[in-house]
Order: sequence, then structure tokens, then C-alpha cells
Amino acid sequence: MCRNITELRGLEPAATDDEITAAARQYVRKVSGITRPSDAVAEVFETAVAEVAATTARLLEELPARRQPPKTVPPLRRPEVRARLAP
Repeated sequence: MCRNITELRGLEPAATDDEITAAARQYVRKVSGITRPSDAVAEVFETAVAEVAATTARLLEELPARRQPPKTVPPLRRPEVRARLAP
């Protein structure tokens, strides 16, 4: 699990729904200590991911434009990660 939550504000083009959901999932995994939710907690885990993603999307929409882009490229935009996720 990554130690840092991905910065999404100021990306060009803007953060996608997939990037926002991936960051939300990373956050929920970190704070819950659960990397692979069991059937017993899957529903509450996924609800938390959806709520964090919705709040993140709202936050990104309402913040003013950023003067400089983030220092790192989000994982879903990195070629090596995209290649690993491709079917």
C-alpha cells in the first residue's frame, strides 16, 4: 500500500473519476487498515470509498485553479501502471 495519498488538484487534464476513486480507495484502505475487504465488511468499505470519492470530486470542483501542477504524476497516468492494469 502506498504511504501517500495522490495529489489530484491541478492536473491537466483534470482528474478523472477513476483517479478520484483510486485516491479514495487508497485513503479508505489507509485509515481502515484493510487492504482486501472481506465479505463481512465489503459493503461498508465500498460505501466509504464512494462517499470519499464524492467529497473529493466536490472539493476539486470548488477549489480555485492551482498555480503549479502536482510534483508527481498520479499512478493511473504512469505508463508502467497502465500497462499492468491493461487486460
